[in-house]
Amino acid sequence: MKIVFDKIIELGKLKTISKNEQIVNGVIEAINTKLLKKGDRLPSINNMVEGIGFARKTIVRAYEELKNRGIVESKNFKGYYIANINTKVKLKVALLLYAFHTFQEDFYNTFRKELGKKYHIDVFYHHNNLEIFKNIISTISGKYGMYVIAPIQSGETPRLLKKFQSDKLLIIDRFIKMPQDYSYISQEFENSTYNRLVYLYPAIKKYEKMILFFKEKTDYPQGIKNAFKKFISEYKINGTIEKSYNQGSVKKNTLYFFISDNHLWEVLRDCKYAEYKIGEDVGILAHNDNAVKEIISGGITTISADFKEMARESAAYVKYKTRVHKIIPSETKRRNSL
Repeated sequence: MKIVFDKIIELGKLKTISKNEQIVNGVIEAINTKLLKKGDRLPSINNMVEGIGFARKTIVRAYEELKNRGIVESKNFKGYYIANINTKVKLKVALLLYAFHTFQEDFYNTFRKELGKKYHIDVFYHHNNLEIFKNIISTISGKYGMYVIAPIQSGETPRLLKKFQSDKLLIIDRFIKMPQDYSYISQEFENSTYNRLVYLYPAIKKYEKMILFFKEKTDYPQGIKNAFKKFISEYKINGTIEKSYNQGSVKKNTLYFFISDNHLWEVLRDCKYAEYKIGEDVGILAHNDNAVKEIISGGITTISADFKEMARESAAYVKYKTRVHKIIPSETKRRNSL
């Protein structure tokens, strides 16, 4: 303990730093000079008050900053310990996504690039499974300085997310109704998808039939299904919703609308074997844009939010913590498939 006290008191000679910075930098200096190593226990809050004479709230705030950076961790009723000797980390971030889909890979790569090396990011996936989501929330709670979470659309989710301080949580991708002091950067599916379908109507009406593949009890947004049903009703489109695609069942003069890429690749393969021309014999429309869809089969038309923009906005929130309530609009990438 004396090692830590000495380093903190020594920094008191610098009149340009606050008492909070004095504690934080004192611990960091003790780590950098190898006086403290991973697993070492730090003085308790009470011992720090006695040892250096600072106010309790100052010490709590300094320890909290060290926790946020992942340098220190607190163990229930056992005190504070050195968890990481990489003292260059500015903030430790937990990123919780649905799964490693291609478009979420675009989000992660941009998010990682925007934050840079001084931010430590741990990535978790819940796969739209509520039990997994609960377990991850329980595991990460209190261990990070910032939480960036793509939530499950469940009645239990707001209660789970309220465990986090509002200034330490950013909700991304799917919108969840939360108190105003919580920030979000989300998509909106129903109105956006409907408006994009209306925009594409001149191309859609050339096909005899339109099929949306939609599986219930998945991470598929219900808003897309609602938008599709509204569109085919109002514009008198011969449209149906199917749970899955059966291999070899591709039909001419049909427009296929995909949320999952799995069925998309199957239809493209069957079109190739049947020698159907994409964009003429068969139409293809997909949700969520990525680089592969830009080039495959002459380009796939997509309705998609800009996940790179979402990532840039999310990184800005992590850096500056300026409250944000933003919906990333869906855009149409018109290509040869439609």
